[in-house]
Amino acid sequence: MAKTRISISLDAEHAERIRAHADRAGMDVSAYLVNAATRQMAETDELEAQFASIDAVIAAAEAEASELPALPDVAEDDLTEQERREVDEAMELVYGSDRPARSQGRQQRPDHAA
Repeated sequence: MAKTRISISLDAEHAERIRAHADRAGMDVSAYLVNAATRQMAETDELEAQFASIDAVIAAAEAEASELPALPDVAEDDLTEQERREVDEAMELVYGSDRPARSQGRQQRPDHAA
């Protein structure tokens, strides 16, 4: 089989670490890198195969969602206190509890009952 040369550039520290690992494995650097890349490709192929059905479901859901009409904008004043709490709880799940809740720092308008 014909060989093809690939040139890579990396910093000196990585190059030395690769040489050292190749030496310990009893391989030249080229064979070591080919082995590492081949293993990585096999792992990626396996993961892609495992998740192919899930990826297809996600793609179908995204395609279906793109056909839905846009939802109307909802202002904070359009939400009940319960809905605001639910939004804050959902946002906390996404962003963590370090983020202050919107309703805690929300300014009440003088004409707006709490």
